[in-house]
Amino acid sequence: MNATSFEGASHQGRDAATSATGRVVLLTTSHRVAPGLLSWPAWQALRDADRVLCADGAHPQLPYLREAGITVEEGAPTAQQLVDACAGGRTVVVVATGEGEPRLTDGLARLAGSGRTRMPELELLPASYDLPGSRLLDLVQVMDRIRAECPWSSLQTHQGLAKYGIEEAYELVEAIEAGDREELREELGDVLLQVVFHARIAEEDPQAPFSIDDVAGGIVAKLIHRHPHVFGDATATTPEEVKEHWLRTKAIEKQRTSVTEGVPLGQPGLALAAKLSSRVRSAGLEVPLPQGEGIGYELLALAAQAEAEGVDPEAALRAAARAYRDAVRAAEGLGPASGEPGPDAEGLGTHAEGLGTD
Repeated sequence: MNATSFEGASHQGRDAATSATGRVVLLTTSHRVAPGLLSWPAWQALRDADRVLCADGAHPQLPYLREAGITVEEGAPTAQQLVDACAGGRTVVVVATGEGEPRLTDGLARLAGSGRTRMPELELLPASYDLPGSRLLDLVQVMDRIRAECPWSSLQTHQGLAKYGIEEAYELVEAIEAGDREELREELGDVLLQVVFHARIAEEDPQAPFSIDDVAGGIVAKLIHRHPHVFGDATATTPEEVKEHWLRTKAIEKQRTSVTEGVPLGQPGLALAAKLSSRVRSAGLEVPLPQGEGIGYELLALAAQAEAEGVDPEAALRAAARAYRDAVRAAEGLGPASGEPGPDAEGLGTHAEGLGTD
């Protein structure tokens, strides 16, 4: 139905100025929720309406509404035409397009503000809602299109992107240590992009493809299994007991023959030394540090000592390096560098042993 189709209703509405003014229901839906999955109040409004309108003939909800026996007219009335269509106490439901019908709502607002038009009751009725995390679906869709249509992204491989994953992880650490909330949000997004990008590439593998759903499903299953005190019958009232559950379930999962398995050797040297020291200590092993000449062995001993004292040697060295940088800038007659760490940055050198997800 086009705007001309409303002319008859418009004249009838003006002739019945003393009649009930009716009701306009603007029905909004989320494209992130499967079409047809609407709230019960939405279905009631649709079934009780005198007319149901939608300006978009290709709206994804329309096939499901028509399958449910609801007649939907394709039309984009003006605000005045919509008001007139409600005359006599009629209810008109407008199924909003993705843009939310700003032209129509602005027109209704102008009519209401003029004081010259008897307005129907206006109701905004969300028929479906975005759940927390729903924007991740948008990210998956955007990544899918970029992979298909972007000349650069369509050629990328896991190996080619590896360096960006490392770079983004470092930038995230820097944002955390700088205490910059806006930068932290952005860097978390960049790290998330790496996950989604790699998962999209993995879909194309001819031998062992997997998707972002497989990635998410795997970590969900891992978290549930390693938190029996949350999702099962186990009990844990202290962080130490949580760690015991975590290590026990991980040992069952991995069936490792050595505590060194799963330690990435490509990580920074101090972090690697601290991780190996932590694994040895957690396993209750007595392994003397190798003795040798040179700064490497001295750094190994310092990293192991820091880890035993609950200090992250990598973060501690970064804090000291920042202090050295500030001293250099001061000697140059310059002020503090931008992106200075927050007041708690030095405390990042001290940590409780993390659980890790490997």
